[in-house]
Amino acid sequence: MSGSLTLALRTAQSGLLSNQQALDSVANNIANVNSPGYSRKVVNMEQRVVAGSGAGVQVSDVVRKVDEGLLKSLRLEISTLNAYDARDPYYQRLQELFGKPEDNTSISHTLAEFNNAVETLAINPANTMEQSEVMRKGKDVADLLKRMSDTLQELRLQADQEVAATVSRVNELTSSINTLNNKLIANKAISADVTDLRDQRDQALDELSSLIDIRYYYRSDGDAVVFTEGGRTLVDNSAATLSHNQASALSPTSNHSEGDINGLYVGAATADNDITTEIRNGKLKGLLDMRDSVITNLQNQIDELAGQVRNSVNQAHNAGAPFPGMQTMNGTRNFIDGANQSITFGGTTDTTIAIMDASGNQVAVTTVRTLIGGASTTINNMATQIQSWFQANGMPGASVALDTNGQLDISLNTTTYYIAFRDQAATANGSTAQDATIQFDANAATPAVYEETVSGFSNFFGLNDFFVDSLPDNIHDTKILSTSYTLPSDTSLTFYNAANSPAGAGMGTVALTAGQTLDQMITTINTANIGVTASKVPDGSGYRLRLSESNGSNMVVTANNTFAADTGLAVSDVRAAQQLTVRSDIASTPGNLSRGALQWNAAKGAAGEYTMSAADDTVVQALSAKLTQSVQFEESGGIAALNVSLISYSTSIISYNASQGNSNTVEFEYQQSLKDSLQTKSDNFRGVNLDEEMTQLMLFEQAYGAAARIVSTVQKMFDSLENVV
Repeated sequence: MSGSLTLALRTAQSGLLSNQQALDSVANNIANVNSPGYSRKVVNMEQRVVAGSGAGVQVSDVVRKVDEGLLKSLRLEISTLNAYDARDPYYQRLQELFGKPEDNTSISHTLAEFNNAVETLAINPANTMEQSEVMRKGKDVADLLKRMSDTLQELRLQADQEVAATVSRVNELTSSINTLNNKLIANKAISADVTDLRDQRDQALDELSSLIDIRYYYRSDGDAVVFTEGGRTLVDNSAATLSHNQASALSPTSNHSEGDINGLYVGAATADNDITTEIRNGKLKGLLDMRDSVITNLQNQIDELAGQVRNSVNQAHNAGAPFPGMQTMNGTRNFIDGANQSITFGGTTDTTIAIMDASGNQVAVTTVRTLIGGASTTINNMATQIQSWFQANGMPGASVALDTNGQLDISLNTTTYYIAFRDQAATANGSTAQDATIQFDANAATPAVYEETVSGFSNFFGLNDFFVDSLPDNIHDTKILSTSYTLPSDTSLTFYNAANSPAGAGMGTVALTAGQTLDQMITTINTANIGVTASKVPDGSGYRLRLSESNGSNMVVTANNTFAADTGLAVSDVRAAQQLTVRSDIASTPGNLSRGALQWNAAKGAAGEYTMSAADDTVVQALSAKLTQSVQFEESGGIAALNVSLISYSTSIISYNASQGNSNTVEFEYQQSLKDSLQTKSDNFRGVNLDEEMTQLMLFEQAYGAAARIVSTVQKMFDSLENVV
């Protein structure tokens, strides 16, 4: 009998212990009803059988009420949501920077103000106040472009700094997940409850999914293996370490593909471990998109605008001169070998050079063709002939030569006379005014091969530019090429700089093979190790091939076929927005602004003469026309090639930025709604329901009380047995 009573006591005891554990679980559920990330715990009980007979009850396991499939879907949406969320504050800053077309601070409004000032000057070209206003409004354009460029680079730097901070947090989370894995495996091995550890690991996975795109699976021992969508392991028995050295400063030429921006590495900092371009979602994706795509596209757009503003305004400005002419002219085109590089006039066009007195009357006149004895000559010979003519016509101290930077400088070294250039359709005095066609042989080929054609003699040399940027010709870009671009035919690229000029052997020639991809071309050029760095720069939906002189020196690139023309390879406008400024002597003395041009007066003198007039508005009118007429813009930063005015293109930039920002907001709101829906479903499934817990509490309480009653009864029976004995 005592044996049966003992068995009954132990059976009742199992009921006490099992229901006690169940009550503890209910208490824990109720206590954590508002705890983020907590999942409801459910105690599963089973009959205990000893030697084939029932021996009470035992807890089989404690499980979490979690839908793992729903959690995986939720984490995917969290990752996508946070990519949009990371971009949102940057788009807000960009909206403030670019504004709306009608805003007084927008680039389109500033360009319109510049045009208004030019049109006002045309009414009275000699008015010093209106001259100052044109200079000031032109400076406003340049200053705004610079501020925009500087702010864009500040935002890129901020994004890069956030990338570094996010990488640190990812490392903390992967280390935590690995630690929790180890604890979970150890506790599971001794049949301890691991549900709370799983909750902690889930919270770490939730946050990790918000930072980077992750995939994961669980092993039978409960270990979680975490990896990126691109297949890079983050946690597997140990935690991988991500690294990224944030930049101290960024410029328009800084990009990840060239190595200017440190990569994001998993493990050792090697090229094979760089996952910068592999990340597909999460906060890191949003930040990298802003740093390497969105903001760089906007930079490319304003650089394209700055380049066209500079070229259009300068072409008109170079066609004339301030009254009564100029005494110094400092060119902006860079020549690496003036002794061998040459120019030729196209067709019958020519350029008149006139020496004028202080009243705008002709003192002497000739043409460039006349001085060089034909259509073609080297840069140095042309400079020498012009200098000799100046010195022979009352200016013995005149100097015309390339300076140390390879730019053509003219200095009359006199206060008596002035000079002005006039492009014409022919050599004869009084020929129709027309931009001269200047063709340039950059690599001094024999026979000459003219790779570039420019309208306007003074414009070619940049002798009377309004806008200057002082940039070396050290970076050459192609137009945007498709991601699938392959070289159509065998091509040889030859590179020159001042130290390895066309007169010598050049820097070297690189042979490219038909069928090569952009990456293969880049590898071939870089492997040649001739002082040129080739890279693939993202732009819009494609890439540009960028060729940079490694020391930052002026460089000439020529091809043996139509490669340059086909790909648009030319000196890049990158940095133009950041460096554009009004020429210093115009900024300090607005009277140096070109307003009129040499005019032919057939009735003056024996056979007609050229004159300059303070009231002439020829150049001002041409400048106004340049600001309003259509210009061919190349595809850049996501904006297709357009033939529109400068103001219209600036409006397109503003519209593009607004559209991108609005699109991100719409996608963010949609993603937020989707995430919230899944979150609600998950929370409802895994969360604690107080009504349900109270029901469970009463059941376990009654079961516990009944088991206790049995214990009490058995105890009385033992007491009775002892009394009998």
